[in-house]
Amino acid sequence: MANPLALRLAGLVLLCMVVGAPIAQAAITCGQVTTRLGPCINYVKTGGALPPACCAGIKALRAAAKTTADTQAACKCIKSAVSAIPGINYGIAAGLPGKCGVSIPYKISPSTDCST
Repeated sequence: MANPLALRLAGLVLLCMVVGAPIAQAAITCGQVTTRLGPCINYVKTGGALPPACCAGIKALRAAAKTTADTQAACKCIKSAVSAIPGINYGIAAGLPGKCGVSIPYKISPSTDCST
Protein backbone atom coordinates (compact mmCIF):
# COMPACT_ATOMS: atom_id res chain seq x y z
CA MET A 1 0.00 0.00 0.00
CA ALA A 2 1.26 3.48 -0.83
CA ASN A 3 2.39 5.89 1.86
CA PRO A 4 -0.42 8.46 2.50
CA LEU A 5 2.14 11.26 2.88
CA ALA A 6 3.73 10.38 -0.47
CA LEU A 7 0.30 10.43 -2.12
CA ARG A 8 -0.44 13.86 -0.63
CA LEU A 9 2.91 15.21 -1.79
CA ALA A 10 2.38 13.79 -5.26
CA GLY A 11 -1.06 15.40 -5.36
CA LEU A 12 0.39 18.73 -4.22
CA VAL A 13 3.10 18.58 -6.88
CA LEU A 14 0.51 17.79 -9.56
CA LEU A 15 -1.70 20.67 -8.36
CA CYS A 16 1.24 23.08 -8.49
CA MET A 17 2.08 21.97 -12.00
CA VAL A 18 -1.50 22.47 -13.20
CA VAL A 19 -1.99 25.82 -11.47
CA GLY A 20 1.51 27.10 -12.15
CA ALA A 21 1.64 26.22 -15.85
CA PRO A 22 -0.39 29.23 -17.04
CA ILE A 23 1.68 31.54 -14.84
CA ALA A 24 4.96 30.21 -16.21
CA GLN A 25 3.73 30.71 -19.76
CA ALA A 26 2.35 34.22 -19.24
CA ALA A 27 5.28 36.11 -20.78
CA ILE A 28 5.39 36.65 -24.51
CA THR A 29 8.10 34.59 -26.18
CA CYS A 30 10.62 35.83 -28.70
CA GLY A 31 9.26 33.24 -31.11
CA GLN A 32 5.84 34.90 -30.94
CA VAL A 33 7.40 38.33 -31.45
CA THR A 34 9.49 37.34 -34.46
CA THR A 35 6.58 35.48 -36.06
CA ARG A 36 4.23 38.44 -35.63
CA LEU A 37 6.77 41.03 -36.79
CA GLY A 38 8.28 39.04 -39.66
CA PRO A 39 6.04 40.77 -42.22
CA CYS A 40 7.45 44.14 -41.09
CA ILE A 41 11.12 43.46 -41.89
CA ASN A 42 11.23 44.68 -45.48
CA TYR A 43 9.14 47.73 -44.56
CA VAL A 44 11.49 48.84 -41.77
CA LYS A 45 14.44 48.41 -44.12
CA THR A 46 13.13 50.20 -47.19
CA GLY A 47 9.84 51.92 -46.40
CA GLY A 48 7.21 51.88 -49.10
CA ALA A 49 3.78 50.34 -48.71
CA LEU A 50 3.01 49.13 -45.21
CA PRO A 51 1.97 45.45 -45.37
CA PRO A 52 -1.39 44.79 -43.69
CA ALA A 53 0.12 41.62 -42.14
CA CYS A 54 2.70 43.82 -40.40
CA CYS A 55 0.03 45.93 -38.68
CA ALA A 56 -1.98 42.82 -37.86
CA GLY A 57 1.09 41.37 -36.13
CA ILE A 58 1.77 44.55 -34.18
CA LYS A 59 -1.85 44.73 -33.04
CA ALA A 60 -1.81 41.06 -32.02
CA LEU A 61 1.37 41.54 -29.97
CA ARG A 62 -0.02 44.62 -28.27
CA ALA A 63 -3.19 42.73 -27.39
CA ALA A 64 -1.14 39.81 -26.04
CA ALA A 65 0.98 42.08 -23.81
CA LYS A 66 -1.40 42.15 -20.86
CA THR A 67 1.15 42.58 -18.07
CA THR A 68 4.30 44.58 -17.45
CA ALA A 69 6.29 41.35 -17.76
CA ASP A 70 4.71 40.69 -21.17
CA THR A 71 5.51 44.21 -22.36
CA GLN A 72 9.09 43.98 -21.13
CA ALA A 73 9.55 40.57 -22.75
CA ALA A 74 8.22 41.87 -26.08
CA CYS A 75 10.47 44.94 -25.81
CA LYS A 76 13.56 42.82 -25.17
CA CYS A 77 12.76 40.56 -28.11
CA ILE A 78 12.14 43.48 -30.45
CA LYS A 79 15.33 45.18 -29.29
CA SER A 80 17.32 42.01 -29.88
CA ALA A 81 15.73 41.42 -33.28
CA VAL A 82 16.32 44.93 -34.63
CA SER A 83 19.93 44.79 -33.45
CA ALA A 84 20.48 41.51 -35.32
CA ILE A 85 18.95 42.57 -38.66
CA PRO A 86 21.24 44.68 -40.83
CA GLY A 87 19.80 47.62 -42.72
CA ILE A 88 17.00 48.58 -40.32
CA ASN A 89 15.93 52.21 -40.68
CA TYR A 90 15.29 53.09 -37.04
CA GLY A 91 13.24 56.15 -37.96
CA ILE A 92 10.82 53.95 -39.88
CA ALA A 93 10.88 51.30 -37.14
CA ALA A 94 10.11 53.86 -34.41
CA GLY A 95 7.13 55.19 -36.37
CA LEU A 96 5.71 51.77 -37.18
CA PRO A 97 3.37 51.34 -34.17
CA GLY A 98 1.80 54.77 -34.79
CA LYS A 99 1.27 54.00 -38.47
CA CYS A 100 -0.62 50.89 -37.40
CA GLY A 101 -2.70 52.80 -34.85
CA VAL A 102 -1.03 51.14 -31.88
CA SER A 103 0.54 52.81 -28.87
CA ILE A 104 3.47 51.08 -27.17
CA PRO A 105 5.25 52.39 -24.07
CA TYR A 106 8.75 52.30 -25.58
CA LYS A 107 10.61 53.37 -28.70
CA ILE A 108 11.76 50.67 -31.12
CA SER A 109 15.50 51.19 -30.94
CA PRO A 110 18.60 49.20 -30.00
CA SER A 111 19.19 51.68 -27.15
CA THR A 112 15.76 51.26 -25.52
CA ASP A 113 15.77 50.37 -21.82
CA CYS A 114 13.12 47.67 -21.61
CA SER A 115 13.19 47.54 -17.81
CA THR A 116 11.46 50.90 -17.42
